[in-house]
Amino acid sequence: MAVRCHADPVFAGSHLATCQGRAVAFVRYRVTMSDLFRQHGQGMMNHDLLSDQAREQPDGAGAPIFGAGTAVLDDVDQARADEYALLASLLITPPDSGSLARLSYLSDNSDTPLGRAHIVLAQAAASYSHEAIRREYSELFIGVGRGELLPYASYYLTGFLNERPLARLRADMARFGIERAEGHPEPEDHLASVCEMMSGFACNHFAVSHDEEQDFFKRHVEPWAGRFFSDLEHAKGAKFYRSVGTVGRFFIEIESEAFAMEARQNA
Repeated sequence: MAVRCHADPVFAGSHLATCQGRAVAFVRYRVTMSDLFRQHGQGMMNHDLLSDQAREQPDGAGAPIFGAGTAVLDDVDQARADEYALLASLLITPPDSGSLARLSYLSDNSDTPLGRAHIVLAQAAASYSHEAIRREYSELFIGVGRGELLPYASYYLTGFLNERPLARLRADMARFGIERAEGHPEPEDHLASVCEMMSGFACNHFAVSHDEEQDFFKRHVEPWAGRFFSDLEHAKGAKFYRSVGTVGRFFIEIESEAFAMEARQNA
């Protein structure tokens, strides 16, 4: 995968990998995993996601989902994977006390908008209790009947749930051998699920080409994710999650710029 030439100063000094919350377990990958990643592929989230073969064999009970790719990652793509993983974990469930404690130590010495947003997120994690954030999460995303925000591609792109954007996403997931994990009723176009898949693409744990990753971003992330994160920043009920919205908005802007730059260079 090509290095994002603009991104080195954006991610320099960030320590996101140590701050991720518990596993999201939203999607799983239908491939056989290599022995290398059975041993060493557990640095990211989704430790409890298994391939079909691992589910069928007793000795695969503890195998991680990831391991489709074996290429050594550069620091930028690892940072991208960590950023997507962090956003996924915060969007699918409110962080528990342990996750908040780790997140409060998030450090970023890069003097960039995203770097400064990381520091604000760390400060927010230190300022709010798990119970307060749990109530905030419920008000924002669950509510009575519905929450203030609906983090689904179908809703943002059509105004309705379970529409054609979800069908298109499911078709691409099937093409890549990715499916929703058991026990998760949320539609796959929930932004947490989409971020989780982008994390897997970035760190080569889902076997897709760079062009396929770029196409996935253009089809399923860029058209709406930035708008959602901006809405989250300005949501009436957002306190802790306002900082999550800021991080997400800056990060999606960076990703959009990077993919656009690569497209121009390859034209």
